[in-house]
Amino acid sequence: MSKFDEIRYFHDHEVNEALGSIARDPMMKALMNFTFPGVDEQVWLEQFKEVHSISDFQHHFVAHTIRQILAKSSEGLTTSGFDQLDKNTPYLFISNHRDIVLDTSLLNLVLLESGHIMTASAIGDNLVKRNFLNVLAKLNRNFLVQRGLSLRERLKSSQTMSEYIDQQLHHENRSVWIAQREGRTKNGNDATQQGVLKMLAMASGNQSLTDYFKTLKIVPISISYEYDPTDSLKMPQLLAQHREEEYIKGKNEDFMTMLSGILGQKKRIHIHAGDVIDKELDDIAANIDNKNKQLQAIAQVIDDSIIQNYKLWPTKYIAYDLIHNTDTYASHYTEQEKQLFIRRLEMRISSSDAISKEYFLTMYANPLINKRKLEEN
Repeated sequence: MSKFDEIRYFHDHEVNEALGSIARDPMMKALMNFTFPGVDEQVWLEQFKEVHSISDFQHHFVAHTIRQILAKSSEGLTTSGFDQLDKNTPYLFISNHRDIVLDTSLLNLVLLESGHIMTASAIGDNLVKRNFLNVLAKLNRNFLVQRGLSLRERLKSSQTMSEYIDQQLHHENRSVWIAQREGRTKNGNDATQQGVLKMLAMASGNQSLTDYFKTLKIVPISISYEYDPTDSLKMPQLLAQHREEEYIKGKNEDFMTMLSGILGQKKRIHIHAGDVIDKELDDIAANIDNKNKQLQAIAQVIDDSIIQNYKLWPTKYIAYDLIHNTDTYASHYTEQEKQLFIRRLEMRISSSDAISKEYFLTMYANPLINKRKLEEN
């Protein structure tokens, strides 16, 4: 038994048996019919028998699924910054988080197609309660973030995860993807939780915080969807916060959100890989002694990179102008784009629900507002 067994993804020698265990699941059939329309079930069942590693599975099946998702639910994926990364170096990608499945899946497709090291990716265990999803996640090199623990258990779990991420980066030569915060950003304000950085620092041993973080080779990732396919699904939680009520998820809510994220219309998507955080860590070490303040400063560096490099699609400018009843940014969108966005708003939010409408528009506008603030400072 390894101390990582509760959270780790499959070893390659386990892959064939694990894939076989879900091969005839109705959800696998639906997934393969989506990925390879018109191909007889027996064909891919036979091909599954030849899969003996995660790399095999990702190259021959998962990459095709993601390309189909892009073809059917987007107007294309563009990227920037990846040409600045070394193809043989493992990085810790700390990303803003908008979609449960796609954020990391799209990044890995980019890494695969550009010849970079693909990631081990963190996923909340609450999202993979069904056996099919649990096995599929581990076949995709996802490791589990344990949720709903007591304070004492959470501390132990964070220590284990920190050591696992360290092992992936420093011993397995494997890049790692982790979201900048627990859960997706619902309001468009991308902010790194210090708790995530504290967890990463747990494996630092005797090294100083900044020296250890230099070894992680942190790359901030900015992912931007023109349309958020789960935009209206985020409203109930924002309304509960507005009313200062506890929000309780519905039984299948996470699963339905995953499906909506995958199949819903996204229009254009852009992913930017920021510069490796390195020199900034030297500056922080030289000017700040307090560890908590160092963590705060590192979080700010990550946030600034994500916000600065976030692609502002026309929807962000349209939402800003609609909130403020102005045409300040009219040069950034066409009348047709504006009318399409208004139609989306009207179809998703009741005209009598002024609060939800405001939250909906603010969610789209906040990346623009945050970038403006950053540029003004």
